[in-house]
Amino acid sequence: MFAFARHTVFLAFLSLPLAGCFTQTLTHGQVVSPDAIQDVQVGSSREQVELLLGSPSTTSNMDGEAYYYISQKSETVAFWSPSIVDQRVVAVYFDRDGYVKSVADYGIEDGKVFDYLGRKTRTGGADYGLLTQILRGAANPSIGL
Repeated sequence: MFAFARHTVFLAFLSLPLAGCFTQTLTHGQVVSPDAIQDVQVGSSREQVELLLGSPSTTSNMDGEAYYYISQKSETVAFWSPSIVDQRVVAVYFDRDGYVKSVADYGIEDGKVFDYLGRKTRTGGADYGLLTQILRGAANPSIGL
């Protein structure tokens, strides 16, 4: 009996490194670090923003130009369908002259679009529909970046 217990413990010990192989985390899109977001100052030009953050995932021309940097993190456990654990949209808004007028870092919190920089829930605006579509579309795993 003691040999059986020792053998079981040995097999369990050998299987520990394999336990992490069943969980896979994937990141899609362009992840913008909080430090890089802080470096984008109001009054910066488009060129300065692209030097700091890179090319945007998409742009918009509603009420001035906006750059959107979209990222999504999903996790797959063993053979299950992937589940989205985080999705962010960093938005850089420009005035009509092409200079930064504001920056926001959006995500979903309690089912609502939330700005992590301003610490408030988004209530409307020209780009609210686009942001809602991007962030709520993440709830459907068949829609990916």
